[in-house]
Amino acid sequence: MIRIDPFYPVVPSAEWVARLVPAGTRFIQLRLKDKPQDELRRQVREARAICQKHDAALVVNDHWQIAIDEKCAWVHLGQEDLLDADLPAIRRAGLRLGVSTHDHAELEKGLAAQPDYVALGPIWPTALKKMPWAPQGLERIGEWKTLIGDRPLVAIGGLTLERAIQCLRAGADCAAVVGDIVNNRDPVAQARRWMDELRACA
Repeated sequence: MIRIDPFYPVVPSAEWVARLVPAGTRFIQLRLKDKPQDELRRQVREARAICQKHDAALVVNDHWQIAIDEKCAWVHLGQEDLLDADLPAIRRAGLRLGVSTHDHAELEKGLAAQPDYVALGPIWPTALKKMPWAPQGLERIGEWKTLIGDRPLVAIGGLTLERAIQCLRAGADCAAVVGDIVNNRDPVAQARRWMDELRACA
């Protein structure tokens, strides 16, 4: 069984990777949106170099071809991206795969891709983007954990540190966070609080 660190920040730039990984982050997602291809490649390459230096795992959101080209270790795909991605090429390149799920139909599609972890969300309402799904709540975590077997389960959506701890206690292996880190006045100190608390729970 693959084990992933329970603290999983999702960040919008390689600059954020450079702030959080040297502080002790071991598993981090780079989610780049609406950028030219050369800028996407530059940031993925830069983030990968930082992670490699500090023995951390970089997860590239969506951009699976760039992840292959830059010899990254992980890619994360949403449901729409799953439809378009060349899954055999991703596997041939040796990338590990994470998938997003929000309901049973999406879980079925996600599991068909043989992912290395499954993300469930939003657990709580999130202000970061408009979601067509109702909050899943803690109860769904236990159900999902049973359905996905021995794969790690990532909880995401509206998480504070207190809520993240509740997710781990409900059966999640990992808590993914955006706003509570990137919008914090001292994101590095906040990240360290998350690391300490979640690793003590795991």
